[in-house]
Amino acid sequence: MSGRAYYLTTLGEWKRLAARFAQSHWVVADPFAPVNGASHILVLVEGDESVHLELEGQPSFELLPHPLNNRAVSERVIAKLARHGVPPGATTFEIAEAIARAHPLLRHRVF
Repeated sequence: MSGRAYYLTTLGEWKRLAARFAQSHWVVADPFAPVNGASHILVLVEGDESVHLELEGQPSFELLPHPLNNRAVSERVIAKLARHGVPPGATTFEIAEAIARAHPLLRHRVF
């Protein structure tokens, strides 16, 4: 069974583990920063349960709450994504909607 989840990580960490994902899409957290391995990214990862369990054990991957959960994301995530128009107290769904302006495939979808 494959599932999707949003994470905040760095480009370097994503590159290190991306071969394990069924697919993933990401956007640079600060669109005005030079992109390098240390750049923070918001990534939507699709993979089986073992992939998500592995990512939850990685301190470099911050799991965002499920998009349909009405819980606000961490202040760290909001601060990193503020330039995308993410407001204080935003939920994962609100973040996905804001980020979709830059990368439409990051919009939350239910099939």
